[in-house]
Amino acid sequence: MKFKILSTDKNSKARLGLLKTDHGDLKTPVFMPVGTAGSVKAVHQRELEEDIKAQIVLSNTYHLYLRPGTDIIEKAGGIHRFIGLNKPMLTDSGGYQVYSLNGTRKIKEEGVKFSSHIDGAKHLFTPESVMDIQRKIGADIIMAFDECTPYPCEYNYAEKSMHLTHRWLDRCISRFDETQCPYDYTQTLFPIVQGSVFKDLRKISAEYIASKNAEGNAIGGLSVGEPHEMMYEMTDLVCSILPKNKPRYLMGVGTPVNILECIALGIDMFDCVMPTRNGRNGWLFTENGIINIKNEKWKDDFSILDESGDCFVDKHYTKAYLRHLFISKEYLSSMIASVHNLSFYMRLLDEARNQIEQGTFFEWKNKMVKQLSVRL
Repeated sequence: MKFKILSTDKNSKARLGLLKTDHGDLKTPVFMPVGTAGSVKAVHQRELEEDIKAQIVLSNTYHLYLRPGTDIIEKAGGIHRFIGLNKPMLTDSGGYQVYSLNGTRKIKEEGVKFSSHIDGAKHLFTPESVMDIQRKIGADIIMAFDECTPYPCEYNYAEKSMHLTHRWLDRCISRFDETQCPYDYTQTLFPIVQGSVFKDLRKISAEYIASKNAEGNAIGGLSVGEPHEMMYEMTDLVCSILPKNKPRYLMGVGTPVNILECIALGIDMFDCVMPTRNGRNGWLFTENGIINIKNEKWKDDFSILDESGDCFVDKHYTKAYLRHLFISKEYLSSMIASVHNLSFYMRLLDEARNQIEQGTFFEWKNKMVKQLSVRL
């Protein structure tokens, strides 16, 4: 993997970059649709490529490990061939899923014992096994195994957890260095900064992660319930420490406003289930604000979904029709809304890159933040 900064904004820390992988190049800042089990919910791979124009897709190690299992994916020739998508891919380490399985897991120095959400079977994730699993899955970018702390979190717990994440990182790096990708391309390992919302811990963690000189770095443990301003403060602090010439990935973020604010702080990569999850529940993102398409006001609104949109669903379907589909509980409602939301995210990031290149991102961002927060 290679990363090059092409230009920077005049009045913020936003950067336009080019990230090269063996499955293609992508421009940053970039948003990654979440394909949890090798599928972006309610979205066809053809739509990802042709309508949404996704540059890179994320999948989840925990879910793919449990089903269909890494042996199946390896027999298929890796995740790209298994799901039929010849684009760059990233897998998380399972750390966030471990966090969400609070009642059915035990964290020890060795790793994490947990019960499958599918059948209750017991499993063990260690830094070494998570590297092996992600090697077999075959994503271009793979994540170090970490513990994602909840919010709120006691300082002592956050400190203990951070040091455990650092020790696990060392084991991840050792395993990564002594193994190879089983396919005909290379993989890149990203460490993850932790430390909850404590400035001194975030500083210690960012410095530790920076010292590993990885090809890219991630920031975890944010967007887990803390106030947005606190998330921005932690992000700004960590970005001031992580290497400027390496891509920075803020995990699990977020709303369009969150993304624009964090681009201004120097973040290059994002992922979140929000565009598809909110879409399945009838919430549409537009550049003029947020629409709850189930509301009565859209019942006889025969305007197209999005005048500024350029994908098929934005130009082909009306608000009245989409509302009808949701009220009727038709599957097509989730498909249309998910494609619309992901297309909107891609257009927003595309324009963000244009504004950075022109040096006008900060002013444009401030204008867009106000528009995007409106409830229509």
